[in-house]
Amino acid sequence: MTVLQSSITAKPIQDPLQLAFEDNRLLTALYGEFDRNLARIEERTGTSIASRGNRVAISGAEGARQLAGQALTDLYQRLEKGLDVNEADVDAAVRLAEGRVSEDEGSAADDTIIRTRKRQITPRSHNQARYVRALQSSELVFGLGPAGTGKTYLAVAVAVSQLLSGQVERLILCRPAVEAGEKLGFLPGDIKEKVDPYLRPLYDALYDMISGDQVIRRLASGEIEIAPLAFMRGRTLANSFIILDEAQNTTSVQMKMLLTRMGANARMAVTGDPSQVDLPPGTRSGLHDARAVLQDVEGVTFVEFEHGDVVRHAMVSRVLQAYARHEAKRDAEPNK
Repeated sequence: MTVLQSSITAKPIQDPLQLAFEDNRLLTALYGEFDRNLARIEERTGTSIASRGNRVAISGAEGARQLAGQALTDLYQRLEKGLDVNEADVDAAVRLAEGRVSEDEGSAADDTIIRTRKRQITPRSHNQARYVRALQSSELVFGLGPAGTGKTYLAVAVAVSQLLSGQVERLILCRPAVEAGEKLGFLPGDIKEKVDPYLRPLYDALYDMISGDQVIRRLASGEIEIAPLAFMRGRTLANSFIILDEAQNTTSVQMKMLLTRMGANARMAVTGDPSQVDLPPGTRSGLHDARAVLQDVEGVTFVEFEHGDVVRHAMVSRVLQAYARHEAKRDAEPNK
């Protein structure tokens, strides 16, 4: 894999930080219409950015200047690779830059770009980048954290990429068929029609990465299998990438059952939100047990996501934080 070298020259001086970009054709997309992208970086970093031709001057506190400069550098490199830049990409660049600046890392590397038939997918936060690297290198990865952090989507993306490249022969996606706080009652139809509503998020991710006819063909051939967790019992899953979604709704017995299905050349991703368990009261989540039992096992990687990693609408992050504050206050005052 060839790592593209950036054509940016950055020369920090006392104030401001000066950046120069060589390819003028990319500037409109980099700056955004009416400098909208620059304004968003200013807002997110607390800096002031002035542009003149292919040069920008970033004013502000030293750490903020570095952060804004890193974000602009990453966005420019993204455009050099032929990728688009939109508002979400600008926010993602700032989040990624925050992680790299705080840990003194370099720019985003090509090893976190996931290539599928329909799109190239890149991490949108520092933890997402860690997660992608873990999915590519570890045999068993747990992605834990709140809704909207990309746990399932990125796992499906890496799995699809490995299927298309021949690293694995099958993609197996499963979920426990647990109702989220509702009693749906009797569902009509055959077994597929009964369980498909529970598995719809996995179908949605697949169709975002592979054309519809390819998904149908691969489902028919068995290269891709989407099934409820109960269907995994008694099987040995070799040469496969296995994804267990909504793992917080597994029992301890179910979790152990699935983890012991791994055969030769198998990889597994387990995703879940420990704060959203829909199991009956008194039933211990298999995800909680796995977290405690497997923490120090060789080949197992845990990646913890936070509210700041939410990549859906910004309101989702604010809602989750509000609920977390409310629940913390309620737990601290149990009799009120």
